[in-house]
Amino acid sequence: PSFGFLFDIDGVLVRGKTPIPAAKTAFQKLVNSQGQFLVPVVFVTNAGNCLRQKKADQLSHILGVPISQDQVMMSHSPLRMFKRYHEKCVLVSGQGPLLDIAQDLGFSQPITIETLREKYPLLDVVDHDRTPDVLVTVVLFGEPVRWETNLQLIIDVLLTSGYPGNPYHHENYPHIPVLACNMDLMWVAEAQSPRFGHGTFMVCLENIYKKITGKDLKYEALMGKPSELTYQYAEYLIRAQAAERQWKQPIQTLYAVGGSATLSQDDEIDNSWENELASAAATCCRSVLVCTGVYNPHTEVPLDTKESITETVFHGHRDFRFDRSLVEPDHIVPDVDAAVDLIFHLENFAP
Repeated sequence: PSFGFLFDIDGVLVRGKTPIPAAKTAFQKLVNSQGQFLVPVVFVTNAGNCLRQKKADQLSHILGVPISQDQVMMSHSPLRMFKRYHEKCVLVSGQGPLLDIAQDLGFSQPITIETLREKYPLLDVVDHDRTPDVLVTVVLFGEPVRWETNLQLIIDVLLTSGYPGNPYHHENYPHIPVLACNMDLMWVAEAQSPRFGHGTFMVCLENIYKKITGKDLKYEALMGKPSELTYQYAEYLIRAQAAERQWKQPIQTLYAVGGSATLSQDDEIDNSWENELASAAATCCRSVLVCTGVYNPHTEVPLDTKESITETVFHGHRDFRFDRSLVEPDHIVPDVDAAVDLIFHLENFAP
């Protein structure tokens, strides 16, 4: 094969915990009689509340085919490349086994919001025996359970340069680095309407920070769909699969099934992580949208992101450049089974 699949999960393969019927049919076409994939496949999810292995086990059960953790890309997976932060004390926010996730990614000194809250119930440093750990980075894995606590303590850390018991110092700008995973404003589960995602939490954090300081919250990096960094890392995983199977033909086309097109950050960020990925080989990434998730083929696309009409508002993150052409999919199909059939046809690929 000269192509690979990047499958979204929520709204494409499952809806909440309920499998989408077309998914099992689609994946029977992607494996041989031994259960080996006929083409390289990576599952790209903006979920960040579990380890890759758990997600791989869930997918294996849902789809009826064996899936390894190396085929799963969580929103936080690219953090493996940010090695310059791995030895530092970082504050992590989100849900699930946060310390396990952080340590699996390479962080050796993660601290949770809960630990911080217990250590400083009044956020008061009168007790000098409990000098605060110096937090040098904030990592946002996903939306937390108690938003008010997380918003308060993250603001404390940012406005005190990592000494959360100290008084605020607005002159500490730019603040300590913030790495954020998953910018989804909404996501689809079993409910009839979309639910708040981590992007909504980030909107709250950004606006609180700006309201207090008058300055913009800055991100060291944004990852998770549709960031460029995420798709570059996904391609790296696709290439690794092809090499493991000893397929000689270079992977030229990536098909993002259910995913939107790649967007890049407005501001220049430190791209030293690119050295870890080697140069990208794929010549194009095509989006194949399915109609089983958030995507609505009848919704208008805004010409100007500053428009405030509800039907034409840009739901992407503040720091992403909006390009009308990138929002329009290359193909629209009813479901994931139809997507696999279409891609095999486009590639003239006969399993």
